[in-house]
Amino acid sequence: MRHVALTGGIATGKSFCLARFGALGAAVIDADVIAREVVIPGSPGLTRIVERFGPAMLRPDGSLDRPALAAVVFADRTARAALEAIVHPEVYRRISEWFANLPQGPKVAIADIPLLFETGHEHEFERVIVCVCEPGEQLRRIMRRSNLSLEEARARVATQWPTDEKVARADYVISTDGTFAETEAQVESTYALLLGS
Repeated sequence: MRHVALTGGIATGKSFCLARFGALGAAVIDADVIAREVVIPGSPGLTRIVERFGPAMLRPDGSLDRPALAAVVFADRTARAALEAIVHPEVYRRISEWFANLPQGPKVAIADIPLLFETGHEHEFERVIVCVCEPGEQLRRIMRRSNLSLEEARARVATQWPTDEKVARADYVISTDGTFAETEAQVESTYALLLGS
């Protein structure tokens, strides 16, 4: 089974591509989903976040107030590093466990990991796919889906590696600027290459 990482900047179409790879027969897992699971109410992760950032990070129902936490960590590099130190090790542990326990069958297993290069884990995978789109489109997508201002969207993008650096390290690149059908065609061709490589 080939172990593959799917990555790219925020709002570059990773989730769509991951879903299409899954529909083609790849085993898939999403680091963002895991990251939400490791901070559910009652989890050690959420306890550590409250200890580090204070009770203002909790909603009345005891769940994590994501917008409140985002406002803190995207404005402060030290705070962001502290959050990543809480969440990332458990996310990677669960991904490793997932790969280890996959049943024999799928020839390709893909983990969607947005901060793959930023966290230095790219060497743990046999192939890396990077999703990209034009900077202007990326900003529009962020603002549309997160209700952020242009300045806030740019701040989110600035916390990640430049797209060019990710592309330079990629084995495969999928552009998501076109139609869904055009993106899907790229996913299909990349999947065929993964099966044959």
